[in-house]
Amino acid sequence: MNAITLENISKQYRLGQVGSKTMAADFKRWLYNLQGKEDPFAKIGETNDRSKKGSSEYVWALKDINFDVKQGEVLGIIGKNGAGKSTLLKILSRVTIPSTGKISIHGRMASLLEVGTGFHPELTGRENVFLNGAIMGMSKAEIKSKFDEIVDFSGVERYIDTPVKRYSSGMHVRLGFAVAAHLEPEILVVDEVLAVGDAEFQKKCLGKMKSVSGEGRTVLFVSHNMGAVKTLCNRGLLLENGTLTYDGNIDETVNRYLRINQSGDQTGKIELHKKGFGSGEALIKKIEMINHEGNISETTLYKEPIRIKIYVESSISVPTASIDIKISDNNGTILFHALNQYQNIPFSLHIGENVIELELENNLLPGNFMITPGIHNTATSLTIDMHENILAFEVIKAAKIATESYPWEWNLAPAKVDILKLK
Repeated sequence: MNAITLENISKQYRLGQVGSKTMAADFKRWLYNLQGKEDPFAKIGETNDRSKKGSSEYVWALKDINFDVKQGEVLGIIGKNGAGKSTLLKILSRVTIPSTGKISIHGRMASLLEVGTGFHPELTGRENVFLNGAIMGMSKAEIKSKFDEIVDFSGVERYIDTPVKRYSSGMHVRLGFAVAAHLEPEILVVDEVLAVGDAEFQKKCLGKMKSVSGEGRTVLFVSHNMGAVKTLCNRGLLLENGTLTYDGNIDETVNRYLRINQSGDQTGKIELHKKGFGSGEALIKKIEMINHEGNISETTLYKEPIRIKIYVESSISVPTASIDIKISDNNGTILFHALNQYQNIPFSLHIGENVIELELENNLLPGNFMITPGIHNTATSLTIDMHENILAFEVIKAAKIATESYPWEWNLAPAKVDILKLK
């Protein structure tokens, strides 16, 4: 039996001013709507490719989405920022309605879409638990029977009678997830809000979602943590620019996602011809891996510093910029994050081309990895340009030349174990 069925779901947004600009046009639109006719001012629109400036004032956040979710299935929904993942979940959760298409949902649904979603800021944590349960159609007695379990899982017992407007974002997520997962919904929808929680709580959440799915309930999970997606899900959907490009095995879905922005020649460099995620006043145009000889290479030696050269074209001057580099494994799990702001190193962008050379400490074991570069404005805390998993490279154990021994420390001997106590 299908828990969810989507048929030709599309969502169109109008950019800029919402009205029709004239009273006559607004009246005509209202009259057509009253008669059940199509909006006379609706246009075909364009796909949601934020890297291009479109000619239409309409954009499709989602376009012709079709899929079924079976009861008890754990479905991972992945894609780049702006791919349409959150819009899809909002439609499923009835936060917004689709422009076209039909949805069938069988069962009670609980959603955790954004930090604090569904919480009234003036009410206490206790009152919000009962409010959320009532919204889900549960009786006061049912909620009361689960209340202690919810509070214990969330870890906010000390503040349960404090208005949630005084909660931190992490506390919002803890209580919100605990409510959504423990009030026994047939369908649980979780967006990327778990990124706010600490590692211990994320582990608890993943464990809870596993147990929920094991009880025959359906889970829809959106995350940029590919390791968590592969651990939890058995099937995946890949969204690109508002369209569904792949539906199938979770391993293949993740592999396709990681290959979206990879360069084809795998030479240690990539040239970018479009904006990534961010405001776009400056654009990352090229990124290169530099080896110990100063040449562009897709490989670096074990323990050898990682050298990266980034070319940025800026249309404005940014006196207080920051640059960050994330390194992920092939599952998309972030292993390393470097941000010059943490070292309080001054950095600025000038108008025109900027060439930034970086050297990172290399503690990676031999294997294959991906680089995510980002440029940020520290004065406004806004991301200017960022590209996820854009360049692949490999760490290898090898000497610089054939006649040399390996230059870096490599110890394969088993670690010493001291038995302190034996019973």
